Amino acid sequence: MQKIFVIDTNVLIHDPEAMFVFADNKVIIPITVIEELDKLKKYRDDIGYNARQATRNLDALRKKGRLDKGIPINDGGLLQIVFAKNLNDWPAGLDRHKRDNLILKIAYDLFEENKERNIPVIFVSKDLNARIKAASLGLEVRDYEKKKVNIDKFHRGWYEIKTSSDIIEKFYKEKGIDASLIKSEEIEFYPNCYIYLVDEANEKHTAIGKYNFKNNQIEPLQHYKEEVWGIRALNLQQRFLFDALLDKDIYLVTIVGQAGTGKTLLALAAGLKQTIDENIYKKILVSRPIVPLGKDIGYLPGSKDEKLSVWMQPIFDNLYFILNQKGELPLEDEYYRKKRKKRGSSAIIDYFIETGIIELAAVTYIRGRTIPQQYIIIDEAQNLTPHEVKTIISRVGAESKIILTGDPFQIDNPYLDTESNGLIYVAEHFKGQDIAAHIVLHKTERSKLATLAAELL
Repeated sequence: MQKIFVIDTNVLIHDPEAMFVFADNKVIIPITVIEELDKLKKYRDDIGYNARQATRNLDALRKKGRLDKGIPINDGGLLQIVFAKNLNDWPAGLDRHKRDNLILKIAYDLFEENKERNIPVIFVSKDLNARIKAASLGLEVRDYEKKKVNIDKFHRGWYEIKTSSDIIEKFYKEKGIDASLIKSEEIEFYPNCYIYLVDEANEKHTAIGKYNFKNNQIEPLQHYKEEVWGIRALNLQQRFLFDALLDKDIYLVTIVGQAGTGKTLLALAAGLKQTIDENIYKKILVSRPIVPLGKDIGYLPGSKDEKLSVWMQPIFDNLYFILNQKGELPLEDEYYRKKRKKRGSSAIIDYFIETGIIELAAVTYIRGRTIPQQYIIIDEAQNLTPHEVKTIISRVGAESKIILTGDPFQIDNPYLDTESNGLIYVAEHFKGQDIAAHIVLHKTERSKLATLAAELL
């Protein structure tokens, strides 16, 4: 039986191609959605881009016939723009002056019209409150599922495997073992996944390695450094992370962890080492979503750098910490040596920014760029949509490396959740690619208080 799907505006903002993913069913776009797309198309960020793209898709369909009568899509499906009916007859409790409620009114009218024919009417929205209101009206509701990841099955980038003492000794003696010696049906080895071997008889007898898919070997970490710009790995997962960050053959690293696990700190330390000490990259580009939904920073006072400094303060905090651990830098000229005596690490951060070693950029301004030979950090990537992250990664040029960090359980974007955000989406879809690595950090290392807060609150 053909179903009727009523699409909310936020679905098309999340994925402009969403109107084409409902197979041979009927897709309804309320006229109010078109009005909202018209309003949003003026934005200079990804919201505006997606609004324009969705409008282009509808315009292409318009050339095939009347949208109000329905245009064939997919293989047997139909897309139709519907106007509200019976504007004097509203469900009790809905404020008729709100556009969101007008969309619900159209969905409710369709529900009433098709009730006797037993044709399901399903309201699809990324807005939790809209789904609650629709369900209260008796409608079947769904989140938009196409770009979602099952968080319960989400991989953490590493395995803990209990094995025999002989296997561990063999690993140390031969500097690697065949993966078939420790693989089981429950374990899926993929390129650049990390392995923690634990002796079944003695839990203190351990070994760590990384899976090399080319020869099906578990090998010792080749790129791990005990200390990077004064920063030491404080736990097992951080050791794995340093190895991935310092591996020049890995071009994408996704890092998931709660506050205080060291995501940004380790990413910055590895970037400074490879940019300043090793000259692998020309500069470090640091970006993060400015505010939920990727709004512009134009409303803030001051120059671009002054506006960004407010949102980049967590980056500065990590840089201060690294510089305090690192000590004197050989690259400082006499001017900054004098300034540092008065201003400390802040003078060095000024030096990095003014000389272009570090560039701060709003996510909004990455669109359209090509970014070659740079070490790119996208912080708080859980607040980006899958399309926004795709846009960013597609800007990465030759010999660049990009690191996405974030906590999928701390999302500010009202239309994203733990399973639909860009960070999780990229980590899942790049699983199995030999140029990508993913690490989930579990242990908070910021302080005992921060650890307890993460556990208890």
